[in-house]
This record gives sequence, C-alpha cells and structure tokens, in this order.
Amino acid sequence: MDVADTRVHELRLTPERALADLDEAAAWVAERGMVTITPGCALPSLFAACHEKPYAEGSKGFGSWPATTYTWPFELSRHEGVHALRIHHGKRLLVSGAVAAAVDPLAREALVAAERSPLVAHLAAAGPSLVEELREELALDASGLRRLRGPLERTAAVLSRSVIVPAANGGHRHTSELRRWDQEFPEVPAVPGGIEELAVAGVRAAVAAPEREVGRWFSWPLPVGALDRLVREGRLAREGELVVVPEGSGTSGTSRP
Repeated sequence: MDVADTRVHELRLTPERALADLDEAAAWVAERGMVTITPGCALPSLFAACHEKPYAEGSKGFGSWPATTYTWPFELSRHEGVHALRIHHGKRLLVSGAVAAAVDPLAREALVAAERSPLVAHLAAAGPSLVEELREELALDASGLRRLRGPLERTAAVLSRSVIVPAANGGHRHTSELRRWDQEFPEVPAVPGGIEELAVAGVRAAVAAPEREVGRWFSWPLPVGALDRLVREGRLAREGELVVVPEGSGTSGTSRP
C-alpha cells in the first residue's frame, strides 16, 4: 500500500471506514494522536471520518456540521484519554494523552508567561471554574472573558471542556469549565516534548503532509531549519513535496507514562 492509499485508509476517508460510534472515535483519536474537527488541512478530521450528511445542506457554519454526530467533539472532550486543546490556531484539536506530553513544556512555558493574567491567577486560587462563575468573579461580560481566555487557550496555558450542569427549570444545560494546564496535568511527563516533537506527531497523525503546511499547524512556529534537522536525524523523510515519518522510527516525547 503506497502512502496515498495508507493515508486514505488510516484517516478513514472512504464511507466504508466511517466511524461507527463514540468509543470507536475515541480509539481513533488515541491511534492518530491528534484530530481536527472539520477538514482544513492534512491532519485527520473527525467530521470527515464520520461521512454523514450535513445538518443543513448548502449552509455554512454549524449548519454544515454532520446531522447527528455534530455533538461528538463535545462528548469526546469528556471522554477519558481525550483532551480538547485550541492549539490549532484557536480551533479545537482533539489529542491523546501521548500527544499532550509533547505539548506539555510549551503549555507550561505559556502558563509561566501568563501568571499575571487575572484569569490565570483566579484559576490558581479557585481551581477549575465554570465560565459563568468567572464572569461574575472577574466582573467580565461574555466578550470580555472571550478576549481574556482566547490567547491563553491558543497556547494551552488554559484549557476548556464542555460540561453539563443542572438548570433552574429542573433540566440541564451545557456550559464550559476552564482550568489551568497544570490543573489538568499536575505531573510533568518523564519524556521530552516541544514543538519539534509535536510536529513529528502531527506528520504521523496525517500519514503524509505537504512540507509547507507542517510549520503552520500549531500556535507555535517551527524554528528555522527544524524540518531539515528532523530529516537529517531520520525522524522525518521527504517524498517529493510531502513529509512522512519513516517506517519503524520512534517518536520520543509522544507517550505519557
């Protein structure tokens, strides 16, 4: 099987390989390491792997999401072993615990740089908090909190997850809970991490990716010459305009003990 066929198979790009349920989707996130929600680059896409018609044919935005599996990104973010990060330039990226280990030093560095942020400081004192609590306690409106949390989520200093809480009418409602990276991952992994580890993990997830794309996947830029160095070290290989992870090569820093 050549690299193109392998990519079609592993990224479930044909209807007969469609994800059947949430458990299978969670196992696929663990297998690939990182999965975007909507298609937009070479990385695997959850909705592309669902192969379901959109909720509103021909529409844009949420109407273009799958008719019934549109809730999967939120449900998967609560699934054990799956973490929803916004390190894909603010877009949600579902990652395994293994890939979270590669993000760890980047997130902790961002957290240190953001310690003076009122949101980061409040979460340190109060612990993980619902967005409604944060708006009240920090005296912010919805847009003010979005402006505060946005840059912090893009560098993983702060994480958000979907939660269900009781509603005043006796039912339930959906909201988000924010927490610091070190509240989600209190222990530093005993493996190396960083942007180069993350880039290799991304290429592995994609099977093959245009070289020009790899440096634009994440909130952190790849250092100049990083791809050339990864190729020299045998951790990546070039196939024309594509980069791949050579068969049998290890990916240190992408497994959490």
